[in-house]
Amino acid sequence: MKKSLLFSSLLLAAGITGSAFAQEPVDAAMNAKLREEGLNHSKVMEIAFNMTDVAGPRLTGSPGLKRAQEWAVKQLTAYGMSNAKREPWGVKFGKGWEVQKNYAAITTPYYHAIIAVPKAWTASTNGLIKGDVVLVKADTTTDLDKYKGKLAGKIVIFDAASLPERAIRADMARYTDEQLAEMAKAVMAPAGGAGQGRRGGAGAFGAGNPQFAALRRQMAMRGAITNFIKNEHAGLVLSQARGTDGTVFTTNGASYRDTAAIAGPELETSAEDYQRILRLVRAGHKVEMEAEIKTKFDTDDMEGYNVVAEIPGTDKNLKDQLVMIGGHFDSWHGGTGATDNAAGSAVMMEAMRILKAVGYKPKRTIRIALWSGEEQGLFGSHYYVDKHFGDRTTMKLLPDQAKISAYYNLDNGTGKIRGIYLQGNEEARPIFQAWLDPFKDLGAGYVTISNTGGTDHQSFDAVGIPGFQYIQDGMDYNTRTHHSNEDTYDRLVENDLKQAATIVASFVYHTAERKDMIPRKPLPTPPPAGAQGGARGGR
Repeated sequence: MKKSLLFSSLLLAAGITGSAFAQEPVDAAMNAKLREEGLNHSKVMEIAFNMTDVAGPRLTGSPGLKRAQEWAVKQLTAYGMSNAKREPWGVKFGKGWEVQKNYAAITTPYYHAIIAVPKAWTASTNGLIKGDVVLVKADTTTDLDKYKGKLAGKIVIFDAASLPERAIRADMARYTDEQLAEMAKAVMAPAGGAGQGRRGGAGAFGAGNPQFAALRRQMAMRGAITNFIKNEHAGLVLSQARGTDGTVFTTNGASYRDTAAIAGPELETSAEDYQRILRLVRAGHKVEMEAEIKTKFDTDDMEGYNVVAEIPGTDKNLKDQLVMIGGHFDSWHGGTGATDNAAGSAVMMEAMRILKAVGYKPKRTIRIALWSGEEQGLFGSHYYVDKHFGDRTTMKLLPDQAKISAYYNLDNGTGKIRGIYLQGNEEARPIFQAWLDPFKDLGAGYVTISNTGGTDHQSFDAVGIPGFQYIQDGMDYNTRTHHSNEDTYDRLVENDLKQAATIVASFVYHTAERKDMIPRKPLPTPPPAGAQGGARGGR
């Protein structure tokens, strides 16, 4: 009995719990230090403030993104990181673009300033314009003939369905324990099934599907209408944005590519303002508007850039191995990209700061990467992986692919971490479960074999590197903030970000100190010639 008690005491003194000892060592003493720094001396909101309020919107290629990147390089250096820099993709992105002025209002039958955001990569108006609102209804190109010579200088709108009946429900929501438990019970999908990060081929929505053909016809008609309106010299186009209660979910109205034609000015309008205008016009009332939109295209530097920095490893045998963390730094332009994804980027910067603040000297090198071009297709992480680790289309791997233990990503809003997606890597389950168990009091602790798609961990997974995204509470990410004018600093939840940064710091510490690297799945099979890999953007 005394021997057993002594052994248990030694384990506790070493910071190793009994349950974890059987599976995976957990350093309780270091976790206590990380908690103290991360929860009681946090800088995460200060970091987020500089990314959002100070830098502004961070559309890829924009001055706002460059401001934020340059600030991040300086801040990471100030925290004690090495080799902090803006690293070029090595591939041209395209035209930079920003909004410099945005004003639109109804002036007849009365004055009312509307809520609206210019579509990305669309042009300016010709100074302040004033004109009648004209409703264009066309199902075929022949229908457009009746508008010839009638749209010059006008403000154009299109028919749209009225808003659905309002439902009274909360915007913000957290996962329930029951929901998380169901996620944890998920089983591995069959090879080639859901969650494997691969797309392509003539699947359920392939070229032979009637829905696909209908979509192509719809897109072709939309292009014909756009060209017609531009050639008729309309002053401005209004489109009804997705969203309610003044929320405008923004999109792009033209391509960012340097070879793309510049599209005419177009505003995505709040559903309530759009429907008001539409009702008046339908009823035969004269509606006049004035607007002035000023946007700027930048073609001086069309390269894409990521921000990278690191804490060098100190173990002579392990320092060439890597642990990576990251999140995408770019945003859309309607708000300041707080939940998408200053939240994730700030958490990752804060995790690095925490590790330096507690005096940690890692065995393996720890590297942070803040990606750009994620919203257009995971470009920043994709090109980084191409350059450093290997080509997913050929599966021709570079030597450093074998030296990275894991990549951890955060990109699902401001919600606290509740667990981690395994991305199909079942061997990592007992490791991550042991690392999460000490944070059950903070709401974490769940591990699921499933994956959440559409963000930068997939670029790593595509070349056989263990890449993971954390499970986060949804909050109002999908209902209110994702890509919208509501995505601002005020939507961030401070305690959630503190919790997330502390847990990420612990994961990084244990990965860097672990005797072995994180287990790997079998190397992915290269996609068929001509098929795209699994990356897709827009989270």
